[in-house]
Amino acid sequence: MKTDIEIARSIKLRKIKKIATQIDIPVEEVLNYGKYIAKIPVNLIDEEKVKKNNLILVTAITPTKAGIGKTTVSIGLALGLEKIGKRAIVALREPSLGPCFGMKGGAAGGGYAQVLPMENINLHFTGDFHAVTSAHNMITALLDNYLYQNQGVCGVGLREILWKRVLDVNDRSLRQIVTGLGPRTNGIPTETGFDITPASEIMAILCLSKDIDDLKRRVGEILLGIDYEGKPFKVKDLKIEGSIAVLMKDAIHPNLVQTTENTAAFIHGGPFANIAHGCNSILATKMALTFGEYVITEAGFGADLGAEKFFNIKCRKAGLQPKLTVIVVTSQALKMHGEVPVNDIKKPNRGGFIKGFENLDKHIDNIQKMGQSIVVAFNKYAFDTDEEISLLKEHCTEKGVGFAVNNAFAEGGDGAIDLANTVVETIENKPSAPLHFTYDENDPIKVKIEKIAKEIYGAEAVQFSDKAERILKIAHEMGIEHFPVCIAKTQYSFSADAKQYGVAKGFKLKINDIVINNGAEFIVAIAGEIMRMPGLPKVPNAVNIDIVNGQIEGLS
Repeated sequence: MKTDIEIARSIKLRKIKKIATQIDIPVEEVLNYGKYIAKIPVNLIDEEKVKKNNLILVTAITPTKAGIGKTTVSIGLALGLEKIGKRAIVALREPSLGPCFGMKGGAAGGGYAQVLPMENINLHFTGDFHAVTSAHNMITALLDNYLYQNQGVCGVGLREILWKRVLDVNDRSLRQIVTGLGPRTNGIPTETGFDITPASEIMAILCLSKDIDDLKRRVGEILLGIDYEGKPFKVKDLKIEGSIAVLMKDAIHPNLVQTTENTAAFIHGGPFANIAHGCNSILATKMALTFGEYVITEAGFGADLGAEKFFNIKCRKAGLQPKLTVIVVTSQALKMHGEVPVNDIKKPNRGGFIKGFENLDKHIDNIQKMGQSIVVAFNKYAFDTDEEISLLKEHCTEKGVGFAVNNAFAEGGDGAIDLANTVVETIENKPSAPLHFTYDENDPIKVKIEKIAKEIYGAEAVQFSDKAERILKIAHEMGIEHFPVCIAKTQYSFSADAKQYGVAKGFKLKINDIVINNGAEFIVAIAGEIMRMPGLPKVPNAVNIDIVNGQIEGLS
């Protein structure tokens, strides 16, 4: 079979205005970024159509390090729905350069279920990530300048700085640094560090804002530090929220591209789900719901991370009600959670495969508790056996959830027709109930964290470090206990231990730090050893990426 990039190049792309007119977007509203990419103005969103059309979430069981194929399934499902005569649009996150050059090599789907032009989407795209990075670091520079220019001025200064810098690169050396060294004119020496751009609060604000005015308001509320009187110091205290919003004026509009079968796709925003809230922008999802009968979106990593945050943060804030949740499963992931050594998970192993059902069942139970109807999608690989598929189908029948095989990677939309039919039939006959959130908005922050840890992860207890307790006190004093919470933890386990596969039990979840995202209006609780700036593997994917005779190679 051809590589992803070879398949992508073999597809004859349609001009982006043609894609827009296919879904009834007025051609005069299309803001071209070349021939095959465009931004669509947010004023086209129609809230009545948003409420009427069908939103489908694609999530997964706890993934392997190679991923689990949620993006491929999401795109494949959209293609399959189109094959059976439905107008379907997929709405996804933008890839980060960190994983592209680090572990994954790309994040635009795979095989014959991709969003195109994949090279552009994976590499800079329309500059949204750069806008987020620039806006975030502009705030940092202006804060540093404010402190430098006002040294010694009575009543001016910060007792504690809570704002760092970001960069869309995996760079462990930048996690903890000192700035301002050298002569006095270089600034004030400060211990600080970098997060990766998908963890930026500006990225979260982009994905949760309803328009540019809301974005500007949220930017003004960003908490930068605590002054010497113990009061919060925010971006609006620098009087720069307007200038930061200017940097984001184009980034706020969703990006329109196309699939391998020339159907419409919106790609916008890119927070990770292990260290951020893991969903594409509300604006892109609502734009897709304005123009599509069925809209498929995904939330990052396993359902304990992405889906939980999708429901408790994104849907709560945007008023979205998904009609169905698809849980993606692979044989490799099931075997890994069934105690099969990672090097052997591509080999047949009936016992390990069946034992892995425990991990799937925990995710099913979690999603059902939140009121969702479920279809399990088996993401098929060439080495999977008919016996394995039959075993999983039988198990899903016993659990009372839908089941279908997704083979869109190899066959495009034709390989997802069964999945599409199962999804439509489930929505028509057994749509999801209104969302039942894991916690109440008025629960204290600690209680919210404990409810997620115990009810979703299965933790026995939650421990808070002294630092976390101190930040929680600040949050209480700021009157923001009503904010939802976003737990940052490893994606490879229900616990904070990345190697505790299956269904972790009897563990204590330790919250080492709390980050107040006052502009994004949620609280980040950092569990275990998770890093908001990832590192690179021993052999990063960057060694495979090249440009040969004017063509990019090595993306997948």
